[in-house]
Amino acid sequence: MSEEMVLKPGGDPMGAAIMDYHRSGKADVLRVFSPDFDEDEIPVADLFREYDEMPQVERLALDQAEGMILDVGAGSGCHSMALKRMGKKALAIDISPLSVEVMKERGLDAAMVNFYDPSFDARFDTVLMLMNGTGIIGSLENMPVFFDRIRQLLNPGGSVLIDSSDLRYLFEEEDGSLMIDLADEYYGQLVYQMQYKDVSGEEFDWLYVDFDTLAYYAEENGFKAEILMEGEHYDYLARLTLA
Repeated sequence: MSEEMVLKPGGDPMGAAIMDYHRSGKADVLRVFSPDFDEDEIPVADLFREYDEMPQVERLALDQAEGMILDVGAGSGCHSMALKRMGKKALAIDISPLSVEVMKERGLDAAMVNFYDPSFDARFDTVLMLMNGTGIIGSLENMPVFFDRIRQLLNPGGSVLIDSSDLRYLFEEEDGSLMIDLADEYYGQLVYQMQYKDVSGEEFDWLYVDFDTLAYYAEENGFKAEILMEGEHYDYLARLTLA
């Protein structure tokens, strides 16, 4: 695997936070920066949540997952841990070396793999992409690359279970109109950077996408998208299958 496709320990703020919490049961603030929004933070304890503490869309995805499962961007491994307790078999992958180390210490089958790495050529019945699973698509422009990749990863009859949110609510006026400049790039394409203590990560592209747009690109690339559940905060869970 080429080194640039995964993170180095010194540039892995989320992994450092996950490692601290795993080792001591507590962590400092994991800070999130974006040029589009005010500074935010991720409660590190939430990354270790149990099945009963997860949003409904995540619980449904875990219930629906079957066969050999790939848990993409697994972080601390909370979804893989829930699957293991359900008697299901999953491989958890992440580009964070510290996160992968934590998952292995937790007894999970985990590997440091970039989702887009062509040398990773295993096949799965379910590809699980949660906690805004569309994030790693990065941009609408990258949709064909994403769909080509999941085509390579799925067994015949397999499916992708993926969640996201429609950020249009951030731009809605009181009368329901949208303050969106259609000449600008798609409103769900964001840039983030994370920091934990003195560990800073590089900026990365992150995509939130409304279901209709996801379904359009799915059809354009030979897939069918079906919505399985709509959550309480403009979020949803979708299933992607080959058309």
